Amino acid sequence: MLRVASVDSIPEAPARLAGWLEAGHHGDMTWLTERTAERADPATLWPAARSVVMLGMSYAGEGDPLAVLEQRDRGAISLYARRRDYHDVIKGKLKSIAGVLAARAEAEVKVFVDTAPVMEKPLAQAAGLGWQGKQTVLVSRQHGAWLFLGAIYTSAELPADEPERDHCGSCTRCLDICPTKAFPAPYQLDSRRCIAYLTIEHQGHIDAEFRTGIGNRVFGCDDCLAVCPWNKFAEASHETRLALKSELDALPLADLAALDDAAFRTLFAGTPVKRTGRDRFVRNVLIAIGNSGDPMLAASAEALIDDPSPLVRAMATWALWQLAPSRAADLAPARLAREADLDVRAEWAQPSPNQLEPA
Repeated sequence: MLRVASVDSIPEAPARLAGWLEAGHHGDMTWLTERTAERADPATLWPAARSVVMLGMSYAGEGDPLAVLEQRDRGAISLYARRRDYHDVIKGKLKSIAGVLAARAEAEVKVFVDTAPVMEKPLAQAAGLGWQGKQTVLVSRQHGAWLFLGAIYTSAELPADEPERDHCGSCTRCLDICPTKAFPAPYQLDSRRCIAYLTIEHQGHIDAEFRTGIGNRVFGCDDCLAVCPWNKFAEASHETRLALKSELDALPLADLAALDDAAFRTLFAGTPVKRTGRDRFVRNVLIAIGNSGDPMLAASAEALIDDPSPLVRAMATWALWQLAPSRAADLAPARLAREADLDVRAEWAQPSPNQLEPA
């Protein structure tokens, strides 16, 4: 889908962005605090711009993307990440379209797919591609909540399309399903509580209060997207370059925990998962292992208590307390005597009450 918005179509964006940042809802995504004037105003980013062409590309799949959550010994990877990295695919399409536009309109063009401070969702709503739902994701009457977005800024004066109005009505399914209560109010997202943020963007240790809610989600979270009623109109994506990689469906947690850096890079080559790096990904896997309730997976956790990464060691410790508390209690004195990292020491020294119960 292609739609056009005028360069001045999101006048409310500066105030909304400023309020969101002031509340600290961006977490440690510090780049969002930079170039805010350019982010909120296309004309500030590129003064020559007169129109914005927005591209929406469906990545809807078949079946229930949340079904894997019931397989607690398997890793749940967000639907978009079980495909080729969308940045590469969309950028290619945008460049082709921009080339035609530049030739026919004799205009300058610039293509953006997460490569510059661009507020894609407000611009997509202004262009009529959809509307930002209560979970802040763009929702389309044709494609539901499964849309990738990209933008072409151009110096050409193009006729603008009508903006899309909100069709959420009284529905709150997306808000109600969130396991970590990341929505302080409709149309507001606190990234610091969002599983997608925690498992993808967050570079440090994940706070204990969020670990149980993460369940077996090892990269991203589809819950608030998958329950949107507008998905019933979405057909499975036919974009061959975004074809689902079946080898990434419901992988055993034991196998994922055993990945070293080389194996991680090989398994997730060409997908968005690679952006986390092996250490953060295995951190997530260990949280899923701790939530599995399967004592057989305790061995996978114990195998990583000497990992070079403190992120991994900390969550290996937490998972071991969850699944084999007696074994963890036996190991704790010696581990505390040799562990230098304060965060890892805290995991050995301060198990929660439920961790002290027999598995």
